[in-house]
Amino acid sequence: MATSDKIAAVEEITEKLRNSNAAVVTSYTGLTVAQLKQLRRSLGENAQYRVVKNTLTKIAANEAGIQLDEHLSGSTAVAFVTGDPVEAAKGLRDFAKDNPSLVIKGGVLEGKALSADEIKKLADLESREVLLSKLAGALKGKQSQAASVFQALPSKLVRTVDALRAKQDEQGGAE
Repeated sequence: MATSDKIAAVEEITEKLRNSNAAVVTSYTGLTVAQLKQLRRSLGENAQYRVVKNTLTKIAANEAGIQLDEHLSGSTAVAFVTGDPVEAAKGLRDFAKDNPSLVIKGGVLEGKALSADEIKKLADLESREVLLSKLAGALKGKQSQAASVFQALPSKLVRTVDALRAKQDEQGGAE
């Protein structure tokens, strides 16, 4: 590879690392071209899977301020995730279950280094949409509970005033 090509490749990888929410480093030895194509489809629209050269990726990661050196050995490919990292992690985990040749080495999520186990834990999370809908449901439930408490206060006050009035009427009638 000519020097200008290497410089362009480093710049491209650096840009992808800077523009990605997450990057997952994998080993793909033993996967066929058809399997790699299937893997790319399973990652979804918000992730791009690329085979990379280790030395160029090390340089690009250092330029982007990301620590990936420990994961860059052997055959390496990186999934650059611009959307929901959970979706991409699930795609990689599920594909790796069916194809043991794919090995998740580690990665980075919003600048923080992740081990392979942490990426698998990320894959176990529910999607962003599901988590947001659960949060909205919990907030709505708390609002209805608060509304019923606020509604109970005036009605309790009215019942108390009525009971006092009835008691005064009894005392006034007894005298």
